[in-house]
Amino acid sequence: MNRMLIACLLWLPLAAHAALNVFACEPEWGALAREIGGSSVKVYTATTALQDPHRIEARPSLIAQMRRADLVVCSGADLEAGWLPLLLREAGNARVQPGRPGYFEATRYVTLLEKPATLDRAQGDVHAAGNPHIHTDPRNIARVGAALAARLAEIDPAGAATYQAQWQAFSARWNEALAGWQARAAPLKNLPVVVQHKSFSYLLAWLGMVEVATLEPKPGVEPSVAHLGRIAAQLQATPARAVLRAAYHSPRPADWLSQRSGIPALALPYTVGGNARAGDLFGLFDDTLDQLLKAAP
Repeated sequence: MNRMLIACLLWLPLAAHAALNVFACEPEWGALAREIGGSSVKVYTATTALQDPHRIEARPSLIAQMRRADLVVCSGADLEAGWLPLLLREAGNARVQPGRPGYFEATRYVTLLEKPATLDRAQGDVHAAGNPHIHTDPRNIARVGAALAARLAEIDPAGAATYQAQWQAFSARWNEALAGWQARAAPLKNLPVVVQHKSFSYLLAWLGMVEVATLEPKPGVEPSVAHLGRIAAQLQATPARAVLRAAYHSPRPADWLSQRSGIPALALPYTVGGNARAGDLFGLFDDTLDQLLKAAP
């Protein structure tokens, strides 16, 4: 009996400090949660860098993960509108419903770009609140990180000091890296580029690059050969240095334009895991800048 009592006493502190279950909708937020939470969190990431986050199937395995989550971390701004509400409803987890501390939308903590003046479904997959791809600007990673550290502490007050310390350590490393990225990126200012989708608006705004054309005629609509031909003609008058696509996009439109215009098509990682080098948030921006700098004059 004494052995059983000792075993129970040893188990109780561990149970009291069990790791928080974090459900991250996208790889960038899963990576950020791990940086801040460390061993105090167990992170499940619902999507990969090779999946379009707009279009995810609400599989039973995702519902099961949502059911056990203590915190849901997603982009918001309707990026996950096609699948997240279904997961939340089917999971029936009161802790992580919108409006509860366990529900966290990253886009609430930054200023959104490209808010539409009018809403019309004929315009394609338009996001009413603005462009949700905020993580392509590393300054937004810092803004979201500060808010996420505070939310983890709110959900798990016993671990508040740990979350704050880990956030401060990450923030110091991030700010140092950010200064280096901004110095290296100076040649990219005013660099004209074509984008396949509005995935990189925040990246371009951060670096002062110029978008001269978009391959999609409307957001989320695959371009026709005729549309691509018009862009190729446009580039005769308004040249670009590169065509940018995310790792999850089909390479066909960018490659078609590249072959006919003679400008390189770059498959940027877009998020953590987008290529072998982008294994974490630091590698994501290291690789992105290296690729872009090859296109600079």
